[in-house]
Amino acid sequence: MSRLKELGKNIARYRYMRGLSQEKLAEMVDLSREYITRVEKGQKNISLKKLFAITDALEIDFCKLTDFK
Repeated sequence: MSRLKELGKNIARYRYMRGLSQEKLAEMVDLSREYITRVEKGQKNISLKKLFAITDALEIDFCKLTDFK
């Protein structure tokens, strides 16, 4: 599996664990729900700035999103 897909799976997993919808997460980080969907599917190459906003919204350490075990 590609790293982008792994990253997207991790974002989706932590978003789900926090009880957030894609729409709510998108609102929290000032992105569209469609953008979040594409990131979670590994279809969007996300910038670090946006990725840091997502980690802040999910209240997790950046390393957790990039742990591709």
